[in-house]
Parts: sequence; structure tokens; C-alpha cells
Amino acid sequence: MMTKDDVPKPMQDEYHAEDWHKIISDFDGHYPDGLTDQEVNNKLEIHGFNEMKLKSTPKWLIFLKQFNNVIIYILIAAALMTLLMRHYSDAVVIGLVVIINALIGYFQEVNASNALEKIKNMLSVEATVIRNGVRSDIPSRELVPGDLVYLEAGDNVPADLRIVDADNLRIQESSLTGEADSVLKFDSVVELKTPLADRVNMAYATTAVTNGSATGVVVSTGLKTEIGLISQSVSDVKNNKSPLTKELDTLGRGISWFIIIVAVATFILGWVMNVYALPVLAMAIITMIVGSMPEGLPAATSVILATGVQTLTKKHAIVKTLPAAETLGAVDIIASDKTGTLTKNEMTLQDIVVGQNHYQVTGTGYAPEGEIQLNHVAVDASKDEALEMFLTMGHQANDTFLTSENGEWQINGEPTDAAFLSAYYKAFGQKKPKLKEIDRLPFDSDYRFMARLVENQKGQRFIAIKGAPDKLFKLAAMSQSFNSQYWSELSGHFAKTGKRVIAVGYQPVSADTREVTHEQLQATGIELIGIAAIIDPPRPEVVAAIKDMRQAGIHVKMITGDSVDTAVAIGRQLGLADGIDAMTGVEVDALSDKELALAVTRYDVFARTTPQNKLRIVEAYQASGLVTAMTGDGVNDAPALKKADIGVAMGIKGTDVAKDSADMVLANDDFSTIKVAIAQGRRLYDNIRKTILFLLPTSFAEGLIVVMSIFLRQPMPLTPTQLLWINMVSAITIQLAFIFEPAEPGLMNRPPRKTSAKLMNRHDVFQMTYVSILIAAVGLAVFEVLGSSVSFGVASTMVVNIIIFGKIFYLFNIRTEAPALSRSLWSNPMAFVAVGLMILLQIIFTYVPFMQGVFSTAGLSASNWVTVVMTGAIVLIVTEIHKYWRLRKSSSSGSFKSTSD
Repeated sequence: MMTKDDVPKPMQDEYHAEDWHKIISDFDGHYPDGLTDQEVNNKLEIHGFNEMKLKSTPKWLIFLKQFNNVIIYILIAAALMTLLMRHYSDAVVIGLVVIINALIGYFQEVNASNALEKIKNMLSVEATVIRNGVRSDIPSRELVPGDLVYLEAGDNVPADLRIVDADNLRIQESSLTGEADSVLKFDSVVELKTPLADRVNMAYATTAVTNGSATGVVVSTGLKTEIGLISQSVSDVKNNKSPLTKELDTLGRGISWFIIIVAVATFILGWVMNVYALPVLAMAIITMIVGSMPEGLPAATSVILATGVQTLTKKHAIVKTLPAAETLGAVDIIASDKTGTLTKNEMTLQDIVVGQNHYQVTGTGYAPEGEIQLNHVAVDASKDEALEMFLTMGHQANDTFLTSENGEWQINGEPTDAAFLSAYYKAFGQKKPKLKEIDRLPFDSDYRFMARLVENQKGQRFIAIKGAPDKLFKLAAMSQSFNSQYWSELSGHFAKTGKRVIAVGYQPVSADTREVTHEQLQATGIELIGIAAIIDPPRPEVVAAIKDMRQAGIHVKMITGDSVDTAVAIGRQLGLADGIDAMTGVEVDALSDKELALAVTRYDVFARTTPQNKLRIVEAYQASGLVTAMTGDGVNDAPALKKADIGVAMGIKGTDVAKDSADMVLANDDFSTIKVAIAQGRRLYDNIRKTILFLLPTSFAEGLIVVMSIFLRQPMPLTPTQLLWINMVSAITIQLAFIFEPAEPGLMNRPPRKTSAKLMNRHDVFQMTYVSILIAAVGLAVFEVLGSSVSFGVASTMVVNIIIFGKIFYLFNIRTEAPALSRSLWSNPMAFVAVGLMILLQIIFTYVPFMQGVFSTAGLSASNWVTVVMTGAIVLIVTEIHKYWRLRKSSSSGSFKSTSD
């Protein structure tokens, strides 16, 4: 099969499209005796063992890679500078921030390697193989292509097999394909382009046999199996940097180059102008760099993200990496698996048609919580003879068990059968019909129904039968009252809506009947009672969540292994879009990466997809410049979960592989929790952005004071220790106020911010510039005016306090988009606590003798404090006038702009 060069071949084999005799011949195998020991040894040398070994990166190298970051470079430079200035405590603090950030990244990558280990452990330990004409159990790692493997109920498939013969074989493949129900397997050839979920003649490694038995020939082992390809994909996918990390990297590079250029230019000009002696000039430049360097920025960012992570944990969203908490706020696309994520992965009986009556069954999942309604009015099934008969026969033609363990309803058997049990319990409570089983006819793939011979308390016997509509319709056609057209059209209608249709009937028999046979049923026919429509329905909370997400400009896309009809039907119920457009996995395979990136945004549903399809779809959205989240719970979701900007796994029903590949785990399996997490992510981004807009102008003001002092040839008003004090106390007080800042009004009415958006727009740069100049100019002016009338210590202390109070007043401007003197002033009580703590520290800094000796400060008079407060208030007045002008301009234009526009 030819494929385009840039399109990865989704399936590495075509065995499903070939006759099994040819496959055995191609592998030099033998049927029915199997391989000889010598042939096995030869094949082991060629193919290796049936295990998954991937190249792994040493843990020490993973750790060292975490230091390759511009922000980290800035921090290391700041630490070295403080070491050179013998401020060891500051160097230790900055060093700890560097180590903590490295450890966070390290554990993120280690989690990805853990996912690979979980996949390896999923391979079956033992396999039943036929060799030398003898059936025996061997370690599954010793399987080779061409081996004959025997499967029976309860086995895990040990390698990828082409079915040779099957006897009512059913395999549960939901973790690999997304199909909620087990798949009936045959040995017949299927078409070449058949999607993986429809390859009924193949059995894939790690899937589970639920019914029947079979013999299959091994066609792929180890990394060449479908699960092996998934593990290879997980290994190959590289972790993407979060949007915030990219923006901070860009900002860090800009800041570092700006500070370095200004420092070098200032040093050269100061040297040429002979402003100071060279040692004094060098210390002044170091002082400027230390003052300008926002070394508290990464720490403040980490603290805000860490508290956001704690908040999300309380809301059942466990975030494994700090940047992931914010990434949610930038999400444009949520590509979601269907089964177990948007739906409960629990088949639910929703419709019952008995005669002309169409009943609706409420409630979702296996839990018997709901009722049966007719025309939206609850009915008492015990008083409706036909409905009672339908539910009782559906309960009896059944060999599945539905039980409650620790509040969770679990099944042992087939999901479709469990749906009938749940419906019966909804109608009659958790009890069984008072019927005695005489004989049973198991489900047979040739007949596609099952039946049970039972006896009631009056000694009357009858056969309960349940199965495929076309099969039961033929048996019911022997009755003259059977309306074939009516039931066929009705069945077709339900099938087009993506529902699985099951027919239920019965046959009265004589009291001496002791067995039930296919021949008996075909000879006498049955009485059709009605049909049921079953589906794995959307979770109720998901519908509301998707509606809110659409309002927030976020598009939810469904990627599933289910059929197109089922996927589209669920998509409509979920409200994914006003009109649902679907694409199949085969159509995805036919497109190149560029073609897929151009087409992918037009579709809402992707059906019959493979793990490789899911990965390519996520990559296509990312190639279109869209921040993409992926949600899922199965092994087949793992590569896409890892590739997405943020992977979200289900915590309860999700596989360990999915959880280890994801950045966030929903502890309650509630998709609507993502909506809460997105709102929290947007709030975190806003608060980080506010922190940056607060920190940079005040830091630059400190450096600007030094630069201006050099060119004014006046004494340096600030010492390096004072600059470090300013940065330290603001980092542990005022900056932390942003942790508690509530979300801005209308947060979830904004569209997601664009990937091209920058942390600072032109307005931000303008405000940062004039605030820096304003604080520096006021501080220098006061220092110059008071320099002749007070001691140097008093003047210097006043400059420090002017900068601090400039920060305090600027905090109340930058905290919110609303005017400072409005109701929003009281929205964050912790801001006042932070300000109070900072003022207390400044009093200690100013008056305590020990502090005066360390920081060269002096006590201030009451009039000095009045000057400090008044000059600090200038910052608030000027910035509030600017804010008022912006808000008025925005309202007059009638448009709303995000703060990050």
C-alpha cells in the first residue's frame, strides 16, 4: 500500500486482508502442529523476544537538561553576582529556586518514562502455545512470529494474532480502540482499509478475552505489535514547552540582553567621562544589575502556580507540573476521547418499544438510578403486562452479573447485557424474577442470540430470547401478527442515531420441555415482544461544561474509535457544534501533515481512529497555532496525551499508562472539572502577568536610579545591600498579594489568548517605562533636595522608602482593571495584609539599630514620612489617570479587549 512520504503508515501490517493459510505459510509455520523447537530458536535470533525495550535517557542527563533555560541562566547569574558581593543568604535562596525548578521539570520527564514501564507491564506473562503438535504454557516473551497461540475466556492476548479459528470469541479492546462493548471475532478476511476497531479477524496484544476460545497465528511481537507502536510513539513524542514558559523565555532573553547592553554602555560612558574611579564604577554597575535583575520573578511565578495547583487539587484536578496549571487558561481546542471521558463507558438502555408504545428510560450508566417513562410520565412496570414481560425476558436471556462494590456498579460479562439488568432494576428494584432456569443456549456468533429455558412458580415453561434484530425478526416472521416493515424501519431509525438495537422475544413451551436448541427455535419461531436501543450516553455534566466552553471560545473535538454514526449522534447530544462534521481515521491517513493541518479545524468528530490518528490530529491543531488539550483514559490515548500542550487523564477509570502520560489527572473522572481548571488557569495567567507588570518597572526604577546617579555625578543614593533588601521584602510581601487576587469579571467570556500574544503589549511597555522613570525621578529629586539639609543616611533611607511606597501604591493600580477606588479595592483582603507586613518590615529596617548598621539606614522624622507617602502616592495618581483614560477610550469604542491583547 503506497503512502505519501510525510504521512506515517498508521498500521504496520496488512494481515487482516490476507487468508490465514497464506500468513502461516509466509511465516514458515505449520497448522495444526505449530513450530518446532529449532524453528523457534532460529526465529528468536531474527525477531528477538516478545518484549518492549526502548532506549531510555539516563536520569542524570534528564536532570541536567532542566538547567538549559534562559530564566535559569538569569538566576544563576544573579546568584553569582550576590556571591561576589558576599551576600551568601541571597545566593542560597536564588540557588534553591534554580534547584526546585530543575526538580519540577525532572519529575515531569520521569513520569513519561514511567508510562512506558506501565505499557511494558501490560504484556501477558504466559501464553498457551501449540508447538511440535503439543499444547503447553510458556513465558509470553518466548513467542515468535508463526507461533500458534490458543486463547480462551480470561486470557490476555500475548501478541498480535491473526485469528485462524474462533468459537464465539469476544475480546474487550476498549483501552486500545475506544469501543465500549467487546468485539465478536471471526476468521474471515476483511478489506485492506478496514480500521483497527473493525478488524474482526485480529487479536491485539494486552486486550482481554471475555468469551469463547480461538487459535491464532502470531504476526507481530514486541515493539512491532500495536501496543508496541503506541509505546514507541510515547517514547518519541517530545514534551512541549507551555505557552507561559515560552513567553517567560522570550521575556527573560529580552530583559537579560537589555540589562547587559545598558550595563556595558553605562560602564563605557562612565569610564570615558571619568565619572568615578574604576573600582567604584564597577561596583556601581554591579549594583545596577542587581537592582534591575528581577530575580524574584521566577520564584514569584512558581509560588503563584504552586498555590493554583493546590487550589485545583481541592477541586479534584491533580496537576503534575506547575506550568500545566496555567496552560489550561490558554487552551483553544480540547481534543477528547469519547468512551470513558465524554461518556461513562457504561452501556445504557435508553429506549424500549413494545407494540406501539415507545418508552424512555432515564438515568445513565449501570447504576439502577432512573425510571421508565411513557410520554414523559413515569410508569409502573408491574402494572404494564407487556413492558413487564419485555424487562423480564431481557433479564433472563442474560449471563452477565451486575453488582455494587463500594458504591461503584461493576459488571462481569457483556456491557449490553448489563444495560438490560440495570433497566430491570430501575423498574422493579434490585431483585430477581422468581423463575427457575432449566436450560441455557449460549450466545453463538453464527446465530447471534442467546436463549434460556425457565419455569415460573406455576410450573409453566417458556424460552426467553434476546439478540440481533435481523435474526430475531426472522424467527418472529413465522407469526402472522408480526409486522416486518414496522420493526425493520424502527430498528433502522435507532441504528442511524448511533444506538445499538437489541430485540427481545419469548416462546411458550410444554411443561415437559427440558432443553432449548437452535433447531427448536427455528422450527416453531418466537413471539417478538419489542426492541431496545442502547448507547454509551454522554455524561450529563459534560453537556453543560461544553456549552460553557463554547461561550469561552474553546472548541471541544471528539476523537473516538467508535463508528461514525455513533460518534455523530453523541456529538449532537453533547452540543459540540451547531452542525456536526465528521472525518474518519482512513480519511486522516489519506492526508499529508500539511493537508491535515488545513482541514482539521473544519471537523468536530473524528471516528474510527487509531492511536496514530489521534497523535496526528493533535499535531495538526498545534501546527495551526492552536493550544491543544487532549483528554482520554485508554492506552490508545497515551501518545496524544503526551504530545498535547496539556494532557488530561481520567483518574478513576483511566489506565495507568494514560495517567502517567498526562499533565493533569481528574480525580473524579468529571469532564466538567476541566472547565473549572480552565478558569483557574486564566486567573493564574492574569495574576502572573500582573506580577510581572508590577515587578519590572519597580526593579528597573532601582537600576535607573543608579544609572542616573552615575551621569549626574552625584553620590550613589542606594547601596547594593539596600537594593537587595528592596527586592527581598517586596518578594515575600507585596508580590505574594497576587497569589490571592480573584478572577477578573467576565473571565470565561473572553476568547482564549492567541499564541502570538505577548506578556506585555505596547501599552504595558509604555506604562512600565513611565512608572520606572517616575519612581526613579521622585527618589532622586528627594535625595537631591534633602541632600544638603539631612545626613546621607536619612536621605538614602528616604529613597529606599520612596521606592517601597511607590510599589505599595502601584500595587493598587495594577491589581485589577477596575479603578483602584471602587468595590474591587476590597476584593483581596490579603493585599492589605501584605502591605501591612511590608510597612512593619520598613519600620524595622529604618529604626532598629542592627538593621541601621547592616543597611546604612537612619531614623526618619514624621515630616520625612509625610514626604515619603506623598511622593509614593504620585505613582497611584498618575497611573489611575492613565487607567481612567484607557477605560473611557475602550467603552467609547464599544469593544472589549483582553488584558493580554
